[in-house]
Amino acid sequence: MSAIRELYRSSFATLTDLYELTMGSGYLTTGLADRRAVFVLSFRSLPFGGGYAVAAGLDDALEILENLRFEHQEIDHLRGLRGVTGKPLFPQEFLECLAELHFTCDVDAIPEGTVVFANEPLVRVSGPLLQAQLVESVLLTVIGFQTLIATKAARVVEAATGGSILEFGLRRAQGPDGALSAARAAYIGGVSATSNVLAGRLYGIPVRGTHAHSWVQVFDSEQSAFNAYADAQPDNVTLLVDTYDSLTGVARAIETGKRLRARGRTLDAIRLDSGDLAYLSIEARRMLDEAGFPETKIVASNDLDEHLIESLREQGARIDIWGVGTKLDTAFDQPALGAVYKLTAVLETDGSWRFPVKLSEQTAKISTPGILGVRRFRDGDGRARADMIYDETIPPVGPRDEIVDPADVLHMRTIDRAWIPEELVLPALRRGRRVAPAPTLDDVRDRARDQVASLHPAIRRLLNPHVYPVGLEMGLHERRTAQVLEGRRTHA
Repeated sequence: MSAIRELYRSSFATLTDLYELTMGSGYLTTGLADRRAVFVLSFRSLPFGGGYAVAAGLDDALEILENLRFEHQEIDHLRGLRGVTGKPLFPQEFLECLAELHFTCDVDAIPEGTVVFANEPLVRVSGPLLQAQLVESVLLTVIGFQTLIATKAARVVEAATGGSILEFGLRRAQGPDGALSAARAAYIGGVSATSNVLAGRLYGIPVRGTHAHSWVQVFDSEQSAFNAYADAQPDNVTLLVDTYDSLTGVARAIETGKRLRARGRTLDAIRLDSGDLAYLSIEARRMLDEAGFPETKIVASNDLDEHLIESLREQGARIDIWGVGTKLDTAFDQPALGAVYKLTAVLETDGSWRFPVKLSEQTAKISTPGILGVRRFRDGDGRARADMIYDETIPPVGPRDEIVDPADVLHMRTIDRAWIPEELVLPALRRGRRVAPAPTLDDVRDRARDQVASLHPAIRRLLNPHVYPVGLEMGLHERRTAQVLEGRRTHA
């Protein structure tokens, strides 16, 4: 059984916003429920002021879609809903339709662990309009949140430049699901382990942890607390040294380390959780080395994020392992990705496609119509150089080497013909069933590491990153522009 099915044994069918169901009922009433349509999930701007994002959450999303069913208790609940007049909100015909529903859409998606950018189709759902509409909210919450956290984790890992990151955010996350999803996504983004034991069991993520201040406070002295913990956990000795005075705590940890060494054991690490982490870690490293414990690691925690980690490193901090919790699991400085799910194509009764466009006074909110894919171009060294968003229904005319920024039509980029193209949006489900076994979480994590490494360092930097080129294929740009102009004339 997959992790998400073990955790949530009930159906996800009603994990949706009400308007998706009311529209679904309307589609059935108007005879549109089975009309083939295409929806695309994307996001409009990169999170955290960064230069890239890391796609995550797809495996959980596909698991939900494959097993999408309306169970009898859900139908009963919907039957009891009432409109403003007190009459049933949903007709019996619609409820019977839901009771027999099986997800049969095709889903194409960018694989988890792939570096992605604004306006690119992370997920494309194609199939009966009713079904494709109903899964909007569950896809947005699963893909949006995990992509956000995986991206934050990748930034933290980048800041640590070789130091290990431990995910410590369970107690500060937005509920149990937030904690589990965050642990999974953070591992994709590159953290080494989690403190969340359930996440470790469900997802196979390594678990790490130490003791709390309360352990020290239970004993009559810090030294006796350290010695007792070493006796209780001789193969997992990381001592939290700041309950009273950090450097005094380090000295006492060294004494416990000597006891361990006499028994053939090791003082694995000490942990600093408050104070001037740069100064304290430098002094702690000196004390440990002088006492003959160069192998003992220094762990730091205390509201860390990528910016504080970068600052501490610049100050010469001697920290080997970083425990990052609140600001990782909650995406503290940007708690939502802002993902959107837009209708981009409808199959007409004559067999032709119609490509509706959503207009807006805000350029960023104008949709890109079409059956969209993404082609990434790499140079001979494997470095990602540019992404082209294109429509599968528009045949290429000549080399079509230019891409156009969807937010700025004056910003164009020429694709070097020597660059090697790579298709990113790949088949994931066909008629609601997976086309291939799910990759392991470690495989996804490795992919994310390699993908981030393929970006130029200027794109990876935390502040004011270089903008990676992403644009519409020229034929798609021209059709979109024509539709926007026509739409504005028609609806003015």
